Amino acid sequence: MKPVPSVDLNDFLSDDPIKKQDFVDRLGKAYQDIGFVALKGHFLDDALVEKLYSEIKNFFDLPTEIKQRYEIPGIGGQRGYVSFGKESAKGKKEGDLKEFWHFGQYVEGDAKLEAEYPKNVIVKELPEFNAVGKEVFKMLEKTAKYVLRALAIHLNLKDTYFDDYILNGNSILRPIHYPPIVNEPKEAVRAAAHGDINLITLLIGAQGKGLQVKNNKGEWVDAIAAPDELMINVGDMLSRHTNNKLKSTIHRVVNPPKDLWGTSRYSVPFFMHPVSDMKLDVLEGCIDEAHPKQYENITAGAFLNERLIELGLKN
Repeated sequence: MKPVPSVDLNDFLSDDPIKKQDFVDRLGKAYQDIGFVALKGHFLDDALVEKLYSEIKNFFDLPTEIKQRYEIPGIGGQRGYVSFGKESAKGKKEGDLKEFWHFGQYVEGDAKLEAEYPKNVIVKELPEFNAVGKEVFKMLEKTAKYVLRALAIHLNLKDTYFDDYILNGNSILRPIHYPPIVNEPKEAVRAAAHGDINLITLLIGAQGKGLQVKNNKGEWVDAIAAPDELMINVGDMLSRHTNNKLKSTIHRVVNPPKDLWGTSRYSVPFFMHPVSDMKLDVLEGCIDEAHPKQYENITAGAFLNERLIELGLKN
């Protein structure tokens, strides 16, 4: 049996109430047990994924001095390029063995948010890069909306509870390149153990070994998706909002065996964030005598800012 359960979004989107409820139950159980699920039936097709990988490989193959032109100071790495080793996990001083890019929200009909979010950065050398990134962003955002609708039902909320919070939300699409390892890393790994900041994360590129999840027994288990699956996990914002009913699981990306050090690894997580003024106050339905309220009230924007400082991306 796979450590991470699989579900099919087509069941939730069907007109069959039994299939729909089964999806909700299985998704909710997975997120209460391990915090991760592998999802089929999402809105990304194979051709789009292939185009995305082609474009991100083209970008990361550019000379370092060209990539660094797209590293924008003063915005906490929220858009454009973040160079190798710059990000570290919370509480860890060694930088992760990765470089990455950030596509951000494409705001529609909200001048306030358009002014609040940094602008997306256009890569002049690659005419298709930004268009492909935007298309993938939109398809993952659409997938995430239905996953959150299923979770809202599981939490006994209205199914559209999250819709207004994620419309024009501060979400991020992050193509990551883990370059070949040249020298023996002392303490660094490709991505040190961490929990995600956001509501949920949708990951493209968990088909090979590397991503590991800590289960309820404290054991590290491989989280491997099938080629047609996205790996989706709960982030700290949703865990906090539900008083830890839904679990934000610690995970990491380990270094490969030495005979594979010469290979690159690519993955593309989509971090689904709400708008900054969403209140992450613990839901009343997740508080009872056995589960007293564990967190102070905070907005999503304030929580994000705290975490970016902890990660070394903001001062």
